[in-house]
Amino acid sequence: MTDLPTKEVNREQAEYGEERGRQQSVSLNNNITARIQNPLAGIPRHTLFHNVEDFAREADLTEHLHLLQRGALVAQNPQGFEDIAELEEGERLALRNEVLHKWRQPWSLYFTVILCSVGAAVQGWDQTGSNGANLSWPDAFGVPDSEASDPGINSWIVGIVNSGPYIASAFIGCWLSDPLNFYFGRRGTIFISAIFCFLSVIGSAVTQTWPQLLVTRLLLGIGMGCKASTVPIYAAENCPAAIRGGLVMSWQMWTAFGIFLGTSANLAVYNTGSISWRLQFGSACIPAIPLLLGVWFCPESPRWYIKKNRQADAFKSLCRLRNTPLQAARDLYYIHAQLVEEAAIIGTSNYVTRFIELFTIPRVRRATLASWVVMIAQQMCGINIMAFYSSTIFVDAGASNLVALLATWGFGAVNFTFAWPAVWTIDTYGRRALLLFTFPQMAWTLLAAGFCFYIPSDSTAHIGLIAFFVFLFAAFYSPGEGPVPFTYSAEVFPLSHREVGMSWAVATCLFYAAVLSITFPALLKAFGIVGAFGFYAGMNVLALIMIFLWVPETKQRTLEELDYIFAVPTRTHMHYQVTKALPYWFKRYVCFNKSATLEPLYHFDKPITVRSDSDLAVNSSDKDIKLN
Repeated sequence: MTDLPTKEVNREQAEYGEERGRQQSVSLNNNITARIQNPLAGIPRHTLFHNVEDFAREADLTEHLHLLQRGALVAQNPQGFEDIAELEEGERLALRNEVLHKWRQPWSLYFTVILCSVGAAVQGWDQTGSNGANLSWPDAFGVPDSEASDPGINSWIVGIVNSGPYIASAFIGCWLSDPLNFYFGRRGTIFISAIFCFLSVIGSAVTQTWPQLLVTRLLLGIGMGCKASTVPIYAAENCPAAIRGGLVMSWQMWTAFGIFLGTSANLAVYNTGSISWRLQFGSACIPAIPLLLGVWFCPESPRWYIKKNRQADAFKSLCRLRNTPLQAARDLYYIHAQLVEEAAIIGTSNYVTRFIELFTIPRVRRATLASWVVMIAQQMCGINIMAFYSSTIFVDAGASNLVALLATWGFGAVNFTFAWPAVWTIDTYGRRALLLFTFPQMAWTLLAAGFCFYIPSDSTAHIGLIAFFVFLFAAFYSPGEGPVPFTYSAEVFPLSHREVGMSWAVATCLFYAAVLSITFPALLKAFGIVGAFGFYAGMNVLALIMIFLWVPETKQRTLEELDYIFAVPTRTHMHYQVTKALPYWFKRYVCFNKSATLEPLYHFDKPITVRSDSDLAVNSSDKDIKLN
């Protein structure tokens, strides 16, 4: 393709500027109109092709110029690909299948998601190793928390050892993920974290004192923090928008599977005598092995390559992750176009300034707030008092050690089984809708489980009903607050702040997990089991209010389009929820008024197609889509 005359290019750019003015340019920091805009919309075709040619030259992709130009046309008007004459019929078929058969994806993408799932299983197994071991390691190290002479100190020791991984994750592991990702990429960071997860649990199995056990648990936390901050980002950056939620939520689903495997391992080694707790800790090394070996067979994140100005490598990676080269070219140029606009408001920064900017740049600050809410809500809901201490709780309820381990195994099985529906619901109903539905259910089931402790212990209904409501609580948790926090946090930050933002989110989650793990034994002694359960039921209600006010919906939007979602001011979002969404919900579901309607918050611009220099086909009407 030859260069266009300078005068013609300037004229087209002027037309484009006028057209963008008529569209009302959207600020990525203060999107008060709540409009979502395609950065390529309205660009005249010759100007678009000229821009693509410049990009191809800079990215050393000139041999793919015509492919990139066709991809840019599709990115400019995704819904109008049928009218693009330059496309081949096979390319149109692939684009149709994105809607008709959205789960028909290449093997490399699914292998990457499977690998991420193994990383999640490592996380879950690591979390439950201490659950069964809590029944015996305190006695082995002379710090039983039931000891009458000094139960207070021993309870705190048990809590600190159990919280060791979460303390190290929150203060070291999560924050190491940003520099590790910068130098070694997503795959390298996952590999390094897997080494920590593999060696530290073997060390836990051979410790001779509780301080030694604490050190190995702290080392485990470094690996857990790096992995939890990186794996969801890696999955989110590789997955297409239409199925991103369903695939990225596999982090929680397979974390739940890891919890189930951990409870199974705890049960399997129950009768091994004095070494049972050592086997329960050490068995968590098993899933780390395939993670260590498999990560290098996956493609690196194309967005990480683009961030490192390695567009040619990004294109190769996208070709492995998409069904056709056209789709890879489309995604490559669209990501590039959005990042150009993103860089205009964010600029360049170092690690320290990126962390500060989490709280100073309005668009990033709103993502920081939303991710903080969904992450802290995971600890407020009370799930980890079960994940960490369910065996202890069931023993306190009068169960034998074997029955307590069986009940904990049942909890793990329910947690994993009910995570499966979220693969479909998270992209159908959305992240926010799942949270708003499940939190009230978790509140009353947790309260009911606490009240069941009032049933006389000699009654057969005592343990049975406690277990029933605990399992019901897990069934509501698994498709809602289980998968959403890591999926949500991995997608809401702009690429420039994605690592440090995810580090912040995961550090929030794991820090409060550490607080919970340290304080729950003492809370149990101070409040009693009913008071402790009632306390966390109240926390569920508080978390519900926070989510309602501060967590925007993100389903089925590209990672770049979310810039516009989080450019909507927090006050605008809160005002809409209180004055529009809440009255609608009351009229529709309390008063059963089927005629009630809800005005949408977000307005998505209808694509603007430019067919020629003299014909700017402009449609200024907006397509309203409900993303409440």
